Amino acid sequence: MLKTLMGAVALSLAASFAMANDFPKQDLQGVIQWGAGGSTDLVMRSVAPHVEKELGRSIVMTNKTGGVGVIATQFVSTQPADGYTLLMSAENPQLYKVMGLSNLDYSNFYPVNVLARGIPVIVANKDAPFNTFKELVEYVQKNPGKVRMGSTGPGGLPSVVGSMLSSKLDFKVTAVPFDGDGPALTAMQGGAVEFMPAVLGAAVEHVKAGRIKILAIFDKQASPVLPDARPITADYPQFENLLPWGPFFGVFVKSETPDDVKAKLVDAFKKGANNEAFQKLLSDRGYVSMNVSGDEANSFLKKWQSTTSWIVYDAGMGKKSPEEFGIPKP
Repeated sequence: MLKTLMGAVALSLAASFAMANDFPKQDLQGVIQWGAGGSTDLVMRSVAPHVEKELGRSIVMTNKTGGVGVIATQFVSTQPADGYTLLMSAENPQLYKVMGLSNLDYSNFYPVNVLARGIPVIVANKDAPFNTFKELVEYVQKNPGKVRMGSTGPGGLPSVVGSMLSSKLDFKVTAVPFDGDGPALTAMQGGAVEFMPAVLGAAVEHVKAGRIKILAIFDKQASPVLPDARPITADYPQFENLLPWGPFFGVFVKSETPDDVKAKLVDAFKKGANNEAFQKLLSDRGYVSMNVSGDEANSFLKKWQSTTSWIVYDAGMGKKSPEEFGIPKP
């Protein structure tokens, strides 16, 4: 009986090694949480060709939108833990538990690579009756609840930034949800909403082309990409203790994926993210390159979750206390 058991274990280990040793034997699937044209979509589609060269296989990209990224996250969680299905995502899963959206977060996945982080900006329709963030605040206070803000749903970047704004200011607006910042920015250009918080990388080309206008950088300092845009702290220094803060973009696989497969993916994405063309795209769009994986990435993810979960909960947007999930106060 013992020999039979040991033989079965040996065969299982051998099969696992063989699978990892010739990985990937087929093309991979990259499941993008957000819609086409948004910041997550841009980052993932830009890095993928460089990673494909390292892996020798294609990454077939699919935008699976809905539920602030929950649909894509749950889909990947149901797939085999073999490394062939990649969750190409942003920061949102770290808030799912507090928002009451899902029991999943990045503790259920392995961080192949946290590629970059972004800087939020406040942008507006070019014909909106305000040209600075201070003018927007004054306009909102004169018209409480009437100004429409583009959103990507509860827990998305616009809603989190909106919560930060309302925690420090009298700032009552009406959020209008879209399936990602790409569709929201497009809708704003058409006048469906007056303004929205967005990622600098997704908004910068629209600003430079004059399709929208920038009201403020949600940071302590100006960005070299749009040096004339004022930091929000220039007029409202009370935001300094919340900054710097921003979204991030990462690639994940199920945590049970074999270690050798994880290692191959980590190596491929590390090299792909170091590609000169990809690094230039990050710099030109105002993203901050990170290119971290494993323990270093997990440390970053936990810190981000702690800070943001408590901001969201204290602002009254979270349905459950972070304490319930063992998320410590920062």
